[in-house]
Amino acid sequence: MRIAFIGDIVGRPGRKIIKENLKKIKEEYSIDFVIANAENASHGFGLTVKNCNELLKTGIDVITGGNHTFDKKQDMFALLETDYVLRPDNYPLGVPGTGVGVYNIGDEKLAVINLMGQYTMPTVENPFNWAIKLVSKLQEEGIKNIFIDFHGEVTSEKRVIFMMLKGQVSGICGTHTHVGTDDLQIVNGTAYLTDIGLTGCRDNIIGMNEKIPIQKATTGIGGHFEVPNSCKAILQMMIIDIEDGAAINSFKLKKYCDRPNLIKTEAIIESN
Repeated sequence: MRIAFIGDIVGRPGRKIIKENLKKIKEEYSIDFVIANAENASHGFGLTVKNCNELLKTGIDVITGGNHTFDKKQDMFALLETDYVLRPDNYPLGVPGTGVGVYNIGDEKLAVINLMGQYTMPTVENPFNWAIKLVSKLQEEGIKNIFIDFHGEVTSEKRVIFMMLKGQVSGICGTHTHVGTDDLQIVNGTAYLTDIGLTGCRDNIIGMNEKIPIQKATTGIGGHFEVPNSCKAILQMMIIDIEDGAAINSFKLKKYCDRPNLIKTEAIIESN
């Protein structure tokens, strides 16, 4: 099976570049299943039912989240009643929804796990101990194909989860920083990338207009971050080929859009 993971979708520009390109990408690269982190898809903070449905129509199969999952609470409470929207599974007991989904792809099953790190994040259970229990349970159920979106601030937490679970899961990809890393690798059948980066505006600051971030950095006075209506956009995804639970090939695909109808492509390929 070939799966794809799209990095943090930020606002309208992120949704737009996906709408214009994802179906063509799926056909060109023969992708069977698409996972996307969309906790910033609605105005940069949270996800609405309307925008979720918009993304699902583009060819995304399941949506993951992070620390902004509950920014739009009522919409998210409704979405978490479905099986196509996940939130970090290690949120405390009593939080609606789940962070584990099992999906049929032809004759095979794929488990998707959404976890969140601890550093600078909302209160969560220890993600490392939590992950061991989740993966063990899925393996006991006979599920070999397992992908993890680890939503974390620091690279060290993501690297720890990789070192712990290499050889036990098919893929691990980090989200949250909106800045892509260049450490794509496959070790013991596990494809790993510390952070996929954002899908949205690339000519500002983490997908947001630069005015308020600069103001905060220089004066200490913050404000509301805004997603620009017009910008140079990027779509970033990690693609993994999986056989019998093990990643056999993986590459990171980037699509750039400087203006409407001008798309440039860069593929970084890594295989074992």
